Amino acid sequence: MTLIGHLQVARCAALALLAAAVAPALHAEGAFSQLYAARPPAGSSFVRVLNPGSAPLQVKIGQGPVQTISGDAVASSYAIVKGNTEFAVVLDGKAGAPMKVAPDSFTSLVPTSGSAAALRALDDSAGATQDALKAELRFYNLIDGCAQGKVGIAPAGTPLFAALAGGGSAARAINPVKATLVGSCGEVSTAPLALPALQPGDHYSLFLTGTPARPILRGQRSTTDSYRP
Repeated sequence: MTLIGHLQVARCAALALLAAAVAPALHAEGAFSQLYAARPPAGSSFVRVLNPGSAPLQVKIGQGPVQTISGDAVASSYAIVKGNTEFAVVLDGKAGAPMKVAPDSFTSLVPTSGSAAALRALDDSAGATQDALKAELRFYNLIDGCAQGKVGIAPAGTPLFAALAGGGSAARAINPVKATLVGSCGEVSTAPLALPALQPGDHYSLFLTGTPARPILRGQRSTTDSYRP
């Protein structure tokens, strides 16, 4: 091989070594950019509004964006607020009295009279799973007058959540598998609901809405607003 040939081989080898060195560095840079993305400070809390009714509801929580929740979208995204600090909840352009929540908590607010003047707070931190290898399901019975709201696995209705009275909620961890679910209020069942393919660490909410005579089971993946310092 000529001298030029040897030089070309050496150059190719050097470029290969450089690429091998740079690739992990770029991968690490991407990982670090995710690891050190802006996050809420300690003591931040997360609040969302649920809309159990059939009419669209416009929502704004604290400094979060204005959202309209209706139909299959029962929940707003979680807005980030400062724990133990007052913030406003605005529903359809009308603000209720300032409220505050505990630091490092997750809360769902349910309008009890269609306005921000009367909000029932549900503690979404209760029963939360810490298992990163599993997904979390949280079930809400949002039907007033439904004393026995349930969710089971179709078609047999194998219980997934024990009976909850109206206004109650419960959570459990599951392996991230596909399944078809059915809700019920007393002896009246809902139409089946296909559970989407969940990943480890996902949080998915199940909402029993409608009336005791015509219950409806809806599902929605939980989301959180981006934090902007």
